[in-house]
Amino acid sequence: MQRVAIARALINNPDILLADEPTGSLDSEASAQVIHLLKAVAKNRLVVLVTHNRELANQYANRIINLYDGKITHDSNPAEMEEAKPIPSNHKNMRKASISFFTSLSLSFNNLRTKMGRTVLTAFSGSIGIIGIALILSLSNGVNNYIEGIQKETMAAYPITIRAQSFDLSSLLAVRREMRDINITHDLEKVYSNNTSLTLASRLTTDITAHNNLTAFKEYIDNPNSAIKQYLGENGVIYSYDIQYAVYAKDPDGALINTDGSTLTDTNAKSSPVGRLAEIAGLSGLSGLTDISNSSVFEELIPSQGDQLVSAAITENFDVLYGSWPKRYDDVMIVLNEDNELSSATLYKLGLLPSAQYKEIMKKIKDGKDVVLETYAFDYEDICAHSFYLIPVCDFYAEKGDGTFTRIDADSSEIARLLDNAITLHVSGIARLTGNASSAVFFGIVGYTAALTDYIVQHTNTSAVVTAQQETPGINVLNGLPFSPSSDAAKANYAAKYLSSLTVSEKAALANSIIRVIYANDPDMQNILLSQDASSLATLVDMYLKNLDDSILLIVYDQYITKSSYDENMTAFGVINKQSPSSISIYADTFQDKDAITDCITAYNKQADQADQITYTDFVALIMSSVKTIINVVSYVLIAFVAISLIVSSIMIGVITYISVLERTKEIGILRAIGASKGNISEVFSAETLIIGLFAGLIGVSITYLLLIPGNTIIRIMLDTTGVKASLPIISAAILVVLSMLLTLIAGIIPSRKAAKKDPVAALRTE
Repeated sequence: MQRVAIARALINNPDILLADEPTGSLDSEASAQVIHLLKAVAKNRLVVLVTHNRELANQYANRIINLYDGKITHDSNPAEMEEAKPIPSNHKNMRKASISFFTSLSLSFNNLRTKMGRTVLTAFSGSIGIIGIALILSLSNGVNNYIEGIQKETMAAYPITIRAQSFDLSSLLAVRREMRDINITHDLEKVYSNNTSLTLASRLTTDITAHNNLTAFKEYIDNPNSAIKQYLGENGVIYSYDIQYAVYAKDPDGALINTDGSTLTDTNAKSSPVGRLAEIAGLSGLSGLTDISNSSVFEELIPSQGDQLVSAAITENFDVLYGSWPKRYDDVMIVLNEDNELSSATLYKLGLLPSAQYKEIMKKIKDGKDVVLETYAFDYEDICAHSFYLIPVCDFYAEKGDGTFTRIDADSSEIARLLDNAITLHVSGIARLTGNASSAVFFGIVGYTAALTDYIVQHTNTSAVVTAQQETPGINVLNGLPFSPSSDAAKANYAAKYLSSLTVSEKAALANSIIRVIYANDPDMQNILLSQDASSLATLVDMYLKNLDDSILLIVYDQYITKSSYDENMTAFGVINKQSPSSISIYADTFQDKDAITDCITAYNKQADQADQITYTDFVALIMSSVKTIINVVSYVLIAFVAISLIVSSIMIGVITYISVLERTKEIGILRAIGASKGNISEVFSAETLIIGLFAGLIGVSITYLLLIPGNTIIRIMLDTTGVKASLPIISAAILVVLSMLLTLIAGIIPSRKAAKKDPVAALRTE
């Protein structure tokens, strides 16, 4: 105990050590040991010893001062004071005894090192919880990466699309729910009217239809300071325009084919029994042969935001089987389905199969005969050697001798003439949807680029009919008449002028219409008159025109002369205003960005005028409403697993730390005896828990990385996909190590405080 007292006195390295009866209650041997210890201490500091044992003083002291009743009676070696001015005293308080945190860390490390086997087992036990958490995080990270990829592909296939004329599908569903939830209040003893359908129809026309001002909204998007820009995905914003064109091809027999299917049949496919059945069933492709409709198989590919013509959303989801992606404005891409197929209808529409063959097959079907369809196969080279001829709609207007223009696309000979100056489209390659693509981002058969769109827009703006209309904005270049006649007399005059300027074929067509109306109740006379040739019918019109009064001419003007405006004519000619798109597609890469974009649109609507507000349908939100619920449930389950692992790990570390406290009780007594404070004792065990936590975290992370090697193989085999790959990011691993240290530190709070509260004397007696 005396040696402990000396140690406690020396802990702060004092200049003077006061020893009051250090040999009291000691035997001679122990007294000699204590005096020898003090003699060693006196080598570099002043030791003042108070004793009643003269023998010890005479043997060891180099200066003996005798005191009696508080007065000095003798001094064996008095100090000689210099006459110089003495140095003023410097009084200061000694700091409390304590040990540094690094000393605590060293003590704990030495203790753990002496019990290396148990330390390793303890750290491994603590790492089990970390391993569980790390594996969950790794799997969650792999799933999240997979979902992010799915999100990006889904967002590419389902952008937020805003059309010039749109309706809000969510509002429609809300109206239908509202109609469905109406409570029936009448009894069931009579027949009552149900107004739901009429009410729904009224609500549909007033509540969900909208005309969007895309010009103003485009200005908002193009503004460099627009808040929406930070949420745009890889594909950005795509502006679509209603460009008008016709694409022709020549079949193997040399016949000219319009790729919209109009030259293959005189009637729409829906008029056939199979077509009507398909319409009723809602299956447009019920028959691969009879699915001929007047619609184009051409569609614009998503443009790239960089130097390439085609977006990565297309190139990453389609495999190029032959050739390459378009590099020029006149290049197109043929897109096949997953089985390398094109429907029979598409083959006829593209001119790859003879049109005469199609008409023969349709005649057999109409006559009720059995048809055996042949399966065709084409080499990639043959398809890529096939050419298409695009004619912008403005080229269908030919100038007449009087300065007006007439549409000539009904005349096959004129179409053949236009082909000489048509845009020849070359097939640059053939592509197919990849097997691992989560969603298609292109739904056409023949894909062209935005460069072709720009070329058509520029060609249209400089065409003859557009230029002529721009030079005479008040006169309709189709008939030479003003767009808005000033009076009825002017209308009658314009009608007479218009009728007299008609060609023979146009007069014959007019006569045909008049005869059918006048002799609708006299079919015999109608047939006699209609049997005449075009020249005779034109003569009848000339005779009829001589006796027309103004009232008849007004009727002719109102019913037979096209009433159009300057803007309507320019639209008919295919003129596109680049500032007024027909639709805007906004692409995001994640659902979070998509939600942020919808918030931006909502904010835009709040500050915009009523007429400029945007109405749209968020199809992804409708589709993913239930998916989000599932994802949330899975997330909650994972969180529960993590919470359980954390609790188990914390309890285990706390128990292990308490065991260490019990084992180091005597060490606690010694530390407290030599001057360590309660806080120092807590630090010692806190340092021990930190070291254990560090080792546990490192072991857990290391084992996790090893387990991920076979784990990913098992995932790949079980899920039959390489899309989900569990991985633990370095940052997450570092956070787990820190978390392990923090948890062990928290778990050791109670044991360390219990250690600090131990009585030093009781602790020293513990063996």
